[in-house]
Amino acid sequence: MKKLLALVITIFLVATLFISCKYNDDIYQDNNFSENDQSVDEGNTDLQVDISNLKSYDGQLLIYPTKIKEIPERPTNPELLPLADPMHWYDIRFPGWVQDKINIPSSPSDGAKGKKIYVIVTSEHPYWTAVGIGAKKVADAYGIDFRMLNPNGDIAKQNQLIDYAMKDGADMIILATIDKKEAVSQAIRINGEGIPLILFNTLPESEALKYCLSWTGPDDWENFRMLARSMADELDKEGGVCYLRHTPVGGSPYYARNWAPITELREYAPDIKTLDSKDCDFDYDISKEIVIKWIDEYGEELRGIVCSDDSIQAIGAIDACKETGRNDIVIVASGNGKNGMDAVKKGDLFAITYQSAEADGALPIKVAADWFNGKKINDIYYLSSNIITEENVDKYMPAQW
Repeated sequence: MKKLLALVITIFLVATLFISCKYNDDIYQDNNFSENDQSVDEGNTDLQVDISNLKSYDGQLLIYPTKIKEIPERPTNPELLPLADPMHWYDIRFPGWVQDKINIPSSPSDGAKGKKIYVIVTSEHPYWTAVGIGAKKVADAYGIDFRMLNPNGDIAKQNQLIDYAMKDGADMIILATIDKKEAVSQAIRINGEGIPLILFNTLPESEALKYCLSWTGPDDWENFRMLARSMADELDKEGGVCYLRHTPVGGSPYYARNWAPITELREYAPDIKTLDSKDCDFDYDISKEIVIKWIDEYGEELRGIVCSDDSIQAIGAIDACKETGRNDIVIVASGNGKNGMDAVKKGDLFAITYQSAEADGALPIKVAADWFNGKKINDIYYLSSNIITEENVDKYMPAQW
Protein backbone atom coordinates (compact mmCIF):
# COMPACT_ATOMS: atom_id res chain seq x y z
CA MET A 1 0.00 0.00 0.00
CA LYS A 2 2.84 2.39 0.92
CA LYS A 3 4.59 1.61 -2.37
CA LEU A 4 1.39 2.34 -4.29
CA LEU A 5 0.94 5.65 -2.42
CA ALA A 6 4.55 6.61 -3.11
CA LEU A 7 4.07 5.85 -6.80
CA VAL A 8 0.94 8.02 -6.95
CA ILE A 9 2.73 10.90 -5.23
CA THR A 10 5.68 10.58 -7.62
CA ILE A 11 3.41 10.66 -10.67
CA PHE A 12 1.60 13.70 -9.27
CA LEU A 13 4.86 15.60 -8.68
CA VAL A 14 6.20 14.80 -12.15
CA ALA A 15 2.93 15.93 -13.75
CA THR A 16 2.94 19.12 -11.70
CA LEU A 17 6.53 19.85 -12.69
CA PHE A 18 5.72 19.26 -16.38
CA ILE A 19 2.70 21.58 -16.25
CA SER A 20 4.75 24.21 -14.44
CA CYS A 21 7.55 24.03 -17.02
CA LYS A 22 5.05 24.15 -19.88
CA TYR A 23 3.34 27.18 -18.29
CA ASN A 24 6.67 28.98 -17.90
CA ASP A 25 7.57 28.20 -21.51
CA ASP A 26 4.24 29.66 -22.64
CA ILE A 27 4.90 32.84 -20.68
CA TYR A 28 8.35 33.13 -22.27
CA GLN A 29 6.91 32.66 -25.73
CA ASP A 30 4.15 35.21 -25.11
CA ASN A 31 6.66 37.79 -23.91
CA ASN A 32 8.57 37.36 -27.15
CA PHE A 33 5.62 36.83 -29.49
CA SER A 34 5.37 40.34 -30.89
CA GLU A 35 8.16 42.81 -31.36
CA ASN A 36 5.56 45.53 -30.89
CA ASP A 37 4.17 44.28 -27.57
CA GLN A 38 1.63 46.75 -26.18
CA SER A 39 1.02 44.99 -22.87
CA VAL A 40 1.31 46.77 -19.53
CA ASP A 41 4.94 46.75 -18.45
CA GLU A 42 5.97 44.85 -15.32
CA GLY A 43 9.23 46.72 -14.68
CA ASN A 44 9.29 50.44 -13.90
CA THR A 45 6.25 51.91 -12.21
CA ASP A 46 6.29 54.94 -14.52
CA LEU A 47 5.77 52.57 -17.44
CA GLN A 48 2.62 50.90 -16.18
CA VAL A 49 1.06 52.20 -19.39
CA ASP A 50 -1.37 50.53 -21.76
CA ILE A 51 -1.57 52.21 -25.17
CA SER A 52 -3.31 49.31 -26.91
CA ASN A 53 -6.57 51.27 -27.22
CA LEU A 54 -5.13 54.55 -28.49
CA LYS A 55 -6.62 55.45 -31.87
CA SER A 56 -5.71 57.78 -34.70
CA TYR A 57 -8.03 60.40 -36.17
CA ASP A 58 -9.42 57.91 -38.70
CA GLY A 59 -10.62 55.58 -35.95
CA GLN A 60 -7.96 52.94 -36.58
CA LEU A 61 -5.74 51.63 -33.80
CA LEU A 62 -2.75 53.92 -33.43
CA ILE A 63 -0.31 51.00 -33.28
CA TYR A 64 -1.00 47.51 -34.56
CA PRO A 65 1.20 44.55 -33.57
CA THR A 66 3.79 44.08 -36.30
CA LYS A 67 5.07 40.90 -37.86
CA ILE A 68 8.64 39.82 -38.45
CA LYS A 69 9.38 39.95 -42.16
CA GLU A 70 10.83 36.93 -43.88
CA ILE A 71 14.04 37.95 -45.63
CA PRO A 72 15.35 36.00 -48.63
CA GLU A 73 19.03 35.17 -48.92
CA ARG A 74 21.10 37.94 -50.48
CA PRO A 75 22.42 37.28 -54.00
CA THR A 76 26.20 37.45 -54.39
CA ASN A 77 26.09 40.53 -56.63
CA PRO A 78 22.53 41.88 -56.72
CA GLU A 79 23.62 45.01 -58.59
CA LEU A 80 24.55 42.85 -61.58
CA LEU A 81 21.03 41.46 -61.96
CA PRO A 82 18.59 43.09 -64.44
CA LEU A 83 16.69 46.12 -63.12
CA ALA A 84 13.39 44.27 -63.58
CA ASP A 85 14.61 41.46 -61.30
CA PRO A 86 13.32 42.12 -57.74
CA MET A 87 16.60 40.81 -56.29
CA HIS A 88 18.52 43.59 -58.07
CA TRP A 89 17.09 45.92 -55.42
CA TYR A 90 17.96 43.69 -52.48
CA ASP A 91 20.24 46.17 -50.68
CA ILE A 92 17.70 48.98 -51.01
CA ARG A 93 14.72 46.81 -50.19
CA PHE A 94 16.24 45.05 -47.18
CA PRO A 95 18.79 47.45 -45.65
CA GLY A 96 19.66 46.86 -42.05
CA TRP A 97 18.70 43.23 -41.94
CA VAL A 98 22.28 42.03 -42.32
CA GLN A 99 24.13 44.87 -40.58
CA ASP A 100 26.25 44.55 -37.45
CA LYS A 101 25.61 47.36 -34.99
CA ILE A 102 28.40 49.73 -33.92
CA ASN A 103 28.83 51.54 -30.58
CA ILE A 104 25.18 51.15 -29.58
CA PRO A 105 24.53 52.57 -26.09
CA SER A 106 23.02 50.36 -23.41
CA SER A 107 19.60 51.17 -22.06
CA PRO A 108 19.56 52.88 -18.65
CA SER A 109 16.51 50.70 -17.89
CA ASP A 110 15.03 53.47 -15.77
CA GLY A 111 11.88 54.17 -17.73
CA ALA A 112 10.81 56.74 -20.33
CA LYS A 113 9.10 59.23 -18.02
CA GLY A 114 10.72 62.64 -18.23
CA LYS A 115 13.12 61.65 -21.01
CA LYS A 116 13.80 64.43 -23.52
CA ILE A 117 13.21 63.03 -27.01
CA TYR A 118 13.70 65.12 -30.12
CA VAL A 119 11.84 64.04 -33.26
CA ILE A 120 13.36 65.64 -36.36
CA VAL A 121 11.32 65.33 -39.55
CA THR A 122 11.96 66.40 -43.15
CA SER A 123 9.57 69.10 -44.36
CA GLU A 124 6.46 71.21 -43.91
CA HIS A 125 3.60 68.98 -45.01
CA PRO A 126 0.22 67.93 -43.57
CA TYR A 127 1.57 64.37 -43.35
CA TRP A 128 4.27 65.46 -40.91
CA THR A 129 1.72 67.39 -38.87
CA ALA A 130 -0.20 64.13 -38.44
CA VAL A 131 3.08 62.33 -37.61
CA GLY A 132 3.60 64.79 -34.78
CA ILE A 133 0.05 64.25 -33.49
CA GLY A 134 0.57 60.49 -33.32
CA ALA A 135 3.99 60.82 -31.70
CA LYS A 136 2.63 63.16 -29.03
CA LYS A 137 -0.22 60.81 -28.14
CA VAL A 138 2.25 58.07 -27.18
CA ALA A 139 4.73 60.51 -25.64
CA ASP A 140 2.01 61.93 -23.39
CA ALA A 141 0.95 58.44 -22.34
CA TYR A 142 4.50 57.67 -21.18
CA GLY A 143 5.25 61.12 -19.74
CA ILE A 144 7.99 61.79 -22.31
CA ASP A 145 9.32 65.32 -22.86
CA PHE A 146 8.52 65.35 -26.60
CA ARG A 147 9.95 67.98 -28.95
CA MET A 148 9.53 68.05 -32.73
CA LEU A 149 11.73 70.02 -35.15
CA ASN A 150 11.23 70.64 -38.87
CA PRO A 151 13.96 71.78 -41.33
CA ASN A 152 11.48 72.36 -44.16
CA GLY A 153 13.34 70.23 -46.67
CA ASP A 154 16.75 71.86 -46.11
CA ILE A 155 19.48 69.29 -45.40
CA ALA A 156 21.82 71.95 -43.96
CA LYS A 157 19.04 73.08 -41.63
CA GLN A 158 18.37 69.48 -40.61
CA ASN A 159 22.02 69.08 -39.64
CA GLN A 160 21.78 72.29 -37.59
CA LEU A 161 18.72 70.93 -35.79
CA ILE A 162 20.59 67.70 -35.01
CA ASP A 163 23.41 69.74 -33.49
CA TYR A 164 20.90 71.78 -31.49
CA ALA A 165 19.21 68.67 -30.12
CA MET A 166 22.55 67.15 -29.08
CA LYS A 167 23.68 70.37 -27.36
CA ASP A 168 20.32 70.69 -25.61
CA GLY A 169 20.83 67.39 -23.83
CA ALA A 170 18.58 65.11 -25.86
CA ASP A 171 18.13 61.71 -24.21
CA MET A 172 17.28 60.33 -27.65
CA ILE A 173 16.94 61.56 -31.22
CA ILE A 174 14.34 60.13 -33.60
CA LEU A 175 15.26 61.17 -37.13
CA ALA A 176 13.58 61.04 -40.54
CA THR A 177 16.46 61.73 -42.90
CA ILE A 178 16.05 64.04 -45.89
CA ASP A 179 18.78 62.31 -47.89
CA LYS A 180 19.62 58.61 -47.57
CA LYS A 181 23.36 59.17 -48.17
CA GLU A 182 23.63 62.11 -45.78
CA ALA A 183 21.95 59.87 -43.20
CA VAL A 184 25.22 57.95 -42.76
CA SER A 185 27.20 60.96 -41.51
CA GLN A 186 24.22 62.12 -39.44
CA ALA A 187 23.94 58.75 -37.72
CA ILE A 188 27.69 58.53 -37.09
CA ARG A 189 27.69 62.03 -35.56
CA ILE A 190 24.79 61.29 -33.21
CA ASN A 191 26.22 57.90 -32.30
CA GLY A 192 29.61 59.46 -31.58
CA GLU A 193 28.00 61.66 -28.93
CA GLY A 194 26.62 58.57 -27.21
CA ILE A 195 23.02 59.61 -27.90
CA PRO A 196 20.64 56.75 -28.76
CA LEU A 197 19.15 57.12 -32.23
CA ILE A 198 16.05 55.75 -33.91
CA LEU A 199 15.67 56.35 -37.65
CA PHE A 200 12.17 56.36 -39.13
CA ASN A 201 9.92 56.89 -42.13
CA THR A 202 12.46 56.83 -44.98
CA LEU A 203 15.07 54.11 -45.37
CA PRO A 204 18.65 55.43 -45.36
CA GLU A 205 21.79 53.80 -46.73
CA SER A 206 22.46 50.48 -45.00
CA GLU A 207 25.58 51.89 -43.35
CA ALA A 208 23.50 54.38 -41.34
CA LEU A 209 21.51 51.56 -39.74
CA LYS A 210 24.64 50.25 -38.04
CA TYR A 211 24.60 53.27 -35.72
CA CYS A 212 20.95 53.34 -34.66
CA LEU A 213 18.91 51.32 -32.18
CA SER A 214 16.15 50.60 -34.66
CA TRP A 215 14.31 51.77 -37.78
CA THR A 216 10.53 52.15 -38.02
CA GLY A 217 8.30 53.09 -40.92
CA PRO A 218 6.20 51.98 -43.87
CA ASP A 219 7.15 48.97 -45.95
CA ASP A 220 6.96 50.82 -49.26
CA TRP A 221 8.17 47.83 -51.23
CA GLU A 222 5.48 45.51 -49.91
CA ASN A 223 2.80 48.21 -50.10
CA PHE A 224 3.46 48.81 -53.78
CA ARG A 225 3.67 45.11 -54.54
CA MET A 226 0.15 44.78 -53.10
CA LEU A 227 -0.97 47.88 -55.02
CA ALA A 228 0.43 46.44 -58.25
CA ARG A 229 -1.46 43.18 -57.80
CA SER A 230 -4.68 45.08 -57.10
CA MET A 231 -4.26 47.11 -60.29
CA ALA A 232 -3.30 44.03 -62.33
CA ASP A 233 -6.48 42.24 -61.29
CA GLU A 234 -8.56 45.23 -62.34
CA LEU A 235 -6.78 45.25 -65.73
CA ASP A 236 -7.29 41.50 -66.19
CA LYS A 237 -3.49 41.27 -66.15
CA GLU A 238 -2.92 42.89 -69.53
CA GLY A 239 -2.18 46.28 -71.09
CA GLY A 240 0.41 49.02 -70.65
CA VAL A 241 1.29 50.95 -67.47
CA CYS A 242 3.17 54.23 -66.87
CA TYR A 243 4.72 55.54 -63.64
CA LEU A 244 4.98 58.98 -62.03
CA ARG A 245 8.02 58.71 -59.77
CA HIS A 246 8.81 60.09 -56.33
CA THR A 247 11.57 62.69 -55.99
CA PRO A 248 15.11 61.23 -56.21
CA VAL A 249 16.11 63.05 -53.01
CA GLY A 250 15.09 60.92 -50.06
CA GLY A 251 15.90 57.63 -51.66
CA SER A 252 13.70 54.74 -50.68
CA PRO A 253 10.27 55.96 -51.92
CA TYR A 254 11.84 56.89 -55.26
CA TYR A 255 12.95 53.31 -55.86
CA ALA A 256 10.20 51.42 -54.04
CA ARG A 257 7.23 53.18 -55.62
CA ASN A 258 8.64 52.63 -59.10
CA TRP A 259 10.48 49.33 -59.04
CA ALA A 260 8.31 47.43 -56.57
CA PRO A 261 5.30 47.47 -58.94
CA ILE A 262 7.44 46.97 -62.05
CA THR A 263 9.17 43.89 -60.63
CA GLU A 264 5.97 42.54 -59.09
CA LEU A 265 4.02 42.84 -62.33
CA ARG A 266 6.82 41.05 -64.16
CA GLU A 267 6.06 37.98 -62.06
CA TYR A 268 2.37 38.38 -61.21
CA ALA A 269 1.12 39.69 -64.57
CA PRO A 270 3.82 39.23 -67.22
CA ASP A 271 1.47 40.38 -70.01
CA ILE A 272 1.37 43.87 -68.50
CA LYS A 273 3.96 46.08 -70.20
CA THR A 274 5.88 48.98 -68.63
CA LEU A 275 5.52 51.83 -71.13
CA ASP A 276 7.31 54.73 -69.41
CA SER A 277 8.41 56.15 -66.06
CA LYS A 278 9.07 59.85 -65.37
CA ASP A 279 9.90 62.30 -62.59
CA CYS A 280 7.36 65.07 -62.07
CA ASP A 281 8.79 66.87 -59.03
CA PHE A 282 5.43 66.67 -57.21
CA ASP A 283 4.15 69.40 -59.50
CA TYR A 284 0.50 69.38 -60.64
CA ASP A 285 1.10 70.97 -64.04
CA ILE A 286 4.06 68.73 -64.85
CA SER A 287 2.17 65.61 -63.75
CA LYS A 288 -0.84 66.54 -65.87
CA GLU A 289 1.31 67.39 -68.91
CA ILE A 290 3.21 64.09 -68.70
CA VAL A 291 0.01 62.05 -68.56
CA ILE A 292 -1.52 63.94 -71.52
CA LYS A 293 1.61 63.16 -73.55
CA TRP A 294 1.42 59.51 -72.53
CA ILE A 295 -2.20 59.31 -73.65
CA ASP A 296 -1.30 60.91 -76.98
CA GLU A 297 1.73 58.64 -77.50
CA TYR A 298 0.39 55.28 -76.35
CA GLY A 299 -3.33 55.66 -77.03
CA GLU A 300 -5.44 52.65 -76.07
CA GLU A 301 -2.34 50.69 -75.09
CA LEU A 302 -2.11 52.83 -71.93
CA ARG A 303 -4.43 51.25 -69.41
CA GLY A 304 -2.89 52.02 -66.02
CA ILE A 305 -0.96 54.76 -64.19
CA VAL A 306 0.92 54.34 -60.90
CA CYS A 307 1.44 57.56 -58.88
CA SER A 308 3.90 57.99 -56.04
CA ASP A 309 1.45 60.15 -54.10
CA ASP A 310 -2.32 60.49 -53.93
CA SER A 311 -2.49 64.27 -53.98
CA ILE A 312 -0.57 66.44 -56.47
CA GLN A 313 0.51 63.64 -58.82
CA ALA A 314 -2.75 61.75 -58.68
CA ILE A 315 -4.89 64.88 -59.17
CA GLY A 316 -2.78 65.83 -62.19
CA ALA A 317 -3.20 62.34 -63.65
CA ILE A 318 -6.94 62.29 -62.95
CA ASP A 319 -7.50 65.69 -64.56
CA ALA A 320 -5.42 64.71 -67.61
CA CYS A 321 -7.53 61.61 -68.12
CA LYS A 322 -10.77 63.57 -67.75
CA GLU A 323 -9.69 66.28 -70.20
CA THR A 324 -8.75 63.67 -72.83
CA GLY A 325 -11.84 61.57 -72.25
CA ARG A 326 -9.81 58.60 -70.98
CA ASN A 327 -11.80 57.72 -67.87
CA ASP A 328 -11.07 54.05 -68.58
CA ILE A 329 -7.46 54.33 -67.33
CA VAL A 330 -6.94 52.68 -63.94
CA ILE A 331 -5.02 55.02 -61.62
CA VAL A 332 -3.47 53.87 -58.33
CA ALA A 333 -1.31 55.75 -55.85
CA SER A 334 0.44 55.83 -52.53
CA GLY A 335 -1.88 57.13 -49.83
CA ASN A 336 -3.79 58.04 -47.88
CA GLY A 337 -4.45 61.75 -47.51
CA LYS A 338 -7.79 63.49 -47.87
CA ASN A 339 -7.32 64.15 -51.60
CA GLY A 340 -6.66 60.50 -52.30
CA MET A 341 -9.45 59.24 -50.06
CA ASP A 342 -11.97 61.59 -51.68
CA ALA A 343 -10.79 60.54 -55.15
CA VAL A 344 -11.21 56.86 -54.27
CA LYS A 345 -14.69 57.52 -52.94
CA LYS A 346 -15.62 59.31 -56.19
CA GLY A 347 -14.18 56.51 -58.29
CA ASP A 348 -11.45 58.69 -59.83
CA LEU A 349 -8.70 56.66 -58.14
CA PHE A 350 -9.03 52.91 -58.21
CA ALA A 351 -6.81 52.11 -55.21
CA ILE A 352 -4.34 53.65 -52.76
CA THR A 353 -2.13 52.26 -50.03
CA TYR A 354 -3.02 52.70 -46.36
CA GLN A 355 -0.17 54.42 -44.55
CA SER A 356 -1.10 55.88 -41.18
CA ALA A 357 0.81 59.11 -40.63
CA GLU A 358 -0.06 59.14 -36.93
CA ALA A 359 1.22 55.58 -36.56
CA ASP A 360 4.41 56.62 -38.36
CA GLY A 361 5.03 59.04 -35.50
CA ALA A 362 3.66 56.86 -32.71
CA LEU A 363 5.65 53.69 -33.44
CA PRO A 364 9.19 55.05 -32.89
CA ILE A 365 8.08 56.68 -29.63
CA LYS A 366 6.74 53.30 -28.46
CA VAL A 367 10.02 51.61 -29.41
CA ALA A 368 11.92 54.36 -27.55
CA ALA A 369 9.81 53.82 -24.42
CA ASP A 370 10.46 50.08 -24.55
CA TRP A 371 14.20 50.68 -24.90
CA PHE A 372 14.33 53.11 -21.96
CA ASN A 373 12.61 50.46 -19.86
CA GLY A 374 15.24 47.86 -20.75
CA LYS A 375 13.10 45.79 -23.09
CA LYS A 376 14.70 44.04 -26.03
CA ILE A 377 13.82 45.80 -29.26
CA ASN A 378 14.13 44.69 -32.87
CA ASP A 379 16.25 46.26 -35.59
CA ILE A 380 13.29 47.06 -37.84
CA TYR A 381 9.55 47.65 -37.32
CA TYR A 382 7.11 48.08 -40.20
CA LEU A 383 3.79 49.90 -40.01
CA SER A 384 0.67 47.89 -40.71
CA SER A 385 -0.64 48.29 -44.25
CA ASN A 386 -3.63 47.66 -46.49
CA ILE A 387 -5.07 48.59 -49.88
CA ILE A 388 -7.95 51.08 -49.90
CA THR A 389 -10.58 50.90 -52.63
CA GLU A 390 -14.10 52.24 -53.06
CA GLU A 391 -15.37 49.18 -51.21
CA ASN A 392 -13.56 49.89 -47.91
CA VAL A 393 -12.66 53.59 -48.05
CA ASP A 394 -15.33 54.59 -45.52
CA LYS A 395 -13.56 52.45 -42.92
CA TYR A 396 -10.58 54.81 -43.06
CA MET A 397 -12.53 58.07 -43.03
CA PRO A 398 -11.95 60.80 -42.03
CA ALA A 399 -8.44 61.13 -43.46
CA GLN A 400 -5.65 61.94 -41.02
CA TRP A 401 -4.15 64.64 -43.26
